[in-house]
Parts: sequence; C-alpha cells; structure tokens
Amino acid sequence: MQPVLRPARSEDLADLLAIYAPEVRRGTASWEWEPPELEEWGRRFAAQQASGGPWLLAELNGRIAGYAHASRYRPRIGYAWCVEDSVYVAEGARGRGVGRALLAALIAACTERGARQMVAVIGDSANTASIALHRASGFHEVGRLASIGFKAGRWLDSVLMQRALGAGASSPPALPPP
Repeated sequence: MQPVLRPARSEDLADLLAIYAPEVRRGTASWEWEPPELEEWGRRFAAQQASGGPWLLAELNGRIAGYAHASRYRPRIGYAWCVEDSVYVAEGARGRGVGRALLAALIAACTERGARQMVAVIGDSANTASIALHRASGFHEVGRLASIGFKAGRWLDSVLMQRALGAGASSPPALPPP
C-alpha cells in the first residue's frame, strides 16, 4: 500500500510529535536531548508555516506514519534558493516507502516554489537508512563534520548531502527570492 500524502495541519501536531519524540529520546537523527513540549512543537510548526516552507505528512491505513518539512538552509538572502530537508518516519512504518514518498513530494514542492538546491544535514554518520534514502533520491555526499555533536554518551559526525532542484546552478534563479 502506498502512503497517502497531505499537508500537515495544526491538529496533527500531537501525532507528529509522537513520531519525533522517540528519535529524540533514543536516536541520533535529532541532537535534542529532550523532546519539546507540545506548545513548543506548535511554535516550531507555526514558524515553519509562516516561512512558507512545506510540511507534509504520510498516512498508512488512516494513521500518520511520517512527516517531512523543508526550511531555508540559512537566513541570509543569498541562501534564499537553498532549503534543508527533515524526514521522520514512525518506527512501525519504516521500510514501507514512507520516507521515499515524503522526500519525493518535498523535493517537488520545493522545486515548484523556486528552490534550486536541497541540503540534508544528517545527524550521525551511522544513520545509514537516512543516508541511503537521500542517495536514492539523488543526493550526493558533500562533506562530513567529524565529532561535531555529543549525544547518548558519544561524539557524533554530521553528514552533509546535497541535491540540485530544477535547473540547479545551471542558470540564475528567478528574482525576487521565493
């Protein structure tokens, strides 16, 4: 069964946080040490919505199975055409095409909005599932920051991956910035 994708809504926040929180507690994809409270999660969602970046979710059998969003890579105007993606899949939904579907839809949405590059900042070089997902979606590794973060009693690397969107760097972007 293919996941059903749709934009995330404020009434989805508790379910989205329920996907994110276990990764914060037990994983290394996020380097937060404690999951945010629902109120803080709502502030993050509202800021994302105000910036115009897409926030999508996937449903399997009527249940939220994952989410993905993109935001401007850096705040300065010169970075306006570069976005950073985040993809999280519920533990019970992994390996069922949820991440692949979300990332493909996120790439399409960001391309439609005029973005020219997408960057993935993958926490922990041992996160082979995320690295493989991004590689299969056209990303290539552009660098590693060794031992840049500390979580779960160990130093972690950050893997940087990048993918061109649309015309990429082959021509100037549309002005004004998206």
